[in-house]
Amino acid sequence: MARQKPAPTASTPALRMLDRAGVAHEVLEYQHDERSGQGFGEEAAAKLGLDATVVFKTLMVTLPDDSLAAGVVPVAGTLDLRALASALGVKKVTMADPDVAQRRTGYVLGGISPMGQRHHAAVVIDSSALDRDHVLVSGGRRGLDVRMTPQDLVAVTQARVAPIAGPRTRS
Repeated sequence: MARQKPAPTASTPALRMLDRAGVAHEVLEYQHDERSGQGFGEEAAAKLGLDATVVFKTLMVTLPDDSLAAGVVPVAGTLDLRALASALGVKKVTMADPDVAQRRTGYVLGGISPMGQRHHAAVVIDSSALDRDHVLVSGGRRGLDVRMTPQDLVAVTQARVAPIAGPRTRS
């Protein structure tokens, strides 16, 4: 897949990181709708016409030492906090406070990318990603996703790969 250069308005730390690393990727944009009533990842899958198992969301968690880590799972599932803690070698993780996540990553909720974060955070990608030819993750803002091979995503984020996704639950 040929690397597409983003329009100057679409430049984000995540896209710049991919360009610097020479990672082949495709930038996909859609019009984010604040009133959609969907989660950010579900909205991306729907607007891009893609299966929710290939679009991944980045969820930030807090470790016992107050550092952050990212769990990257399909939007069709949930994040299993126990499995993520185990993959990170800690007893417990909790979902990060949204304000802290935004401040430390440099991204807004719904646009948090596992790449190009302001402060380094360990990344764990759900092992189901490796079953796909390509996956999509946030490109660093709402309405901006990036398609790449899961192997490139693992390499550029220096991620661990582990089964951290749970089934989707409905309330």
